[in-house]
Amino acid sequence: MTEETPGFEEKPDVPSGATPDDAESKAAPQEGAAPAGDGAADAGLVAQLDQVRTALGERTMDLQRLQAEYQNYRRRVERDRITVKEIAVANLLTELLPVLDDIGRAREHGELVGGFKSVAESLETVAAKMGLQQFGKEGEPFDPTIHEALMHSYAPDVTETTCVAILQPGYRIGERTIRPARVAVAEPQPGAQTVKEESAEAADDKENGGPDEG
Repeated sequence: MTEETPGFEEKPDVPSGATPDDAESKAAPQEGAAPAGDGAADAGLVAQLDQVRTALGERTMDLQRLQAEYQNYRRRVERDRITVKEIAVANLLTELLPVLDDIGRAREHGELVGGFKSVAESLETVAAKMGLQQFGKEGEPFDPTIHEALMHSYAPDVTETTCVAILQPGYRIGERTIRPARVAVAEPQPGAQTVKEESAEAADDKENGGPDEG
């Protein structure tokens, strides 16, 4: 057996021409070299970040959609509230129309005097503030959308169907008619238009010296 010399330590083989420092630099790990598993870790973090961004985009879209639905709900509730209010006011004023008719008749007969006159005028003022408007005048053309003809006659001095008497005034709130005006109408006398045209032609001929002679 070979006896080991005390105090002698084996050193790694060093190629000829190389220094011991070169051997130590090869044996030690290089500084700054990334471990093999770091690349996979970075890819996993990127994938997780993409998932988080996708989830955030979905939640943002859900929130925007919910906000739009809420705004539509608020507008619908406000519109319904206004509609309900208009219907309630129209129903109330419709119930007051007979009272307003009585006030109108009393005024026509000169009976609207004293305290009754003051109360009646106050009631008419309140109704007007609530949007009630009266319509219907003698001499205006008959319109079946706002007039209700209760009486009919012919008249030679009208050229179209005309309201010749207002039997009961009509009322509206804004553009909504709550009661048509009840009227008596007159139509042109049958044949009256032809007679007028012939008379006008005769007058023209007379002014021009009579009809042209052949």
